[in-house]
Amino acid sequence: MKILYYDCFAGISGDMNLGAMLDIGVDKDHLVNELSKLNMNHEFEIKTSKELRKGIEGTKVDVVLKHEHEHEHEHHHHRNLKDIENIINSSSVNDNVKALSLSMFKKVAQAEAKVHGKPVYEVHFHEVGAVDSIVDIVGAAICLDYLKADKIICSPVELGAGFVKCAHGIMPVPAPATVEILKGIPVKSGIVPFETTTPTGAAILAVNVHEFSDMKDFIIEKTGYGIGSRDTDIPNVLRVYLGKKKLNP
Repeated sequence: MKILYYDCFAGISGDMNLGAMLDIGVDKDHLVNELSKLNMNHEFEIKTSKELRKGIEGTKVDVVLKHEHEHEHEHHHHRNLKDIENIINSSSVNDNVKALSLSMFKKVAQAEAKVHGKPVYEVHFHEVGAVDSIVDIVGAAICLDYLKADKIICSPVELGAGFVKCAHGIMPVPAPATVEILKGIPVKSGIVPFETTTPTGAAILAVNVHEFSDMKDFIIEKTGYGIGSRDTDIPNVLRVYLGKKKLNP
């Protein structure tokens, strides 16, 4: 049995997840080629680098927006769930990637709608609709489809503390949508005075993880580190493990 384990001692965001997936062995060319099937190549490019956080080396992924289309860039911030569903459904990614992507987007959309008191399809998403979030979520689906783990396990999720600036103003950490998405999931908070888990990161876990546990009851075969954008008091990395567990006879 192939195990993928998320160690979220410093939380999780969409870009940290992509970095961790590439660091643990997902082929970058495969990720880029599959993302090109969204027919959005004129809007972004993927850049990767090796960086250190508190002495730990990992992979950092940046989704770079192509700003030459300023009017289109403005439109990005007003995409709603229906727009995103159309982008994914009209693409040529495989059916599993489509299903995973749509499930993660719907999870975020439902949380945002509940927080703002609007029907799901009437909410215009700033965070969800931005190009980098589309890349982060569809990219997560592509990576998980590539790894084909039999079981995905995750540690309790660190949320951070303090306040975060978002499209709606200054919000407490964790952001209301993040709290909504993580209902029923074990969390921790306060290790650093910043947001450590984003709604996108929370949705990746909420949709795909089968079990939440601190126990690593498997043989570790490989580790990967996704680098976060901040340099905090703790290593700002998402650690993932690939391992195997023998099935009971």
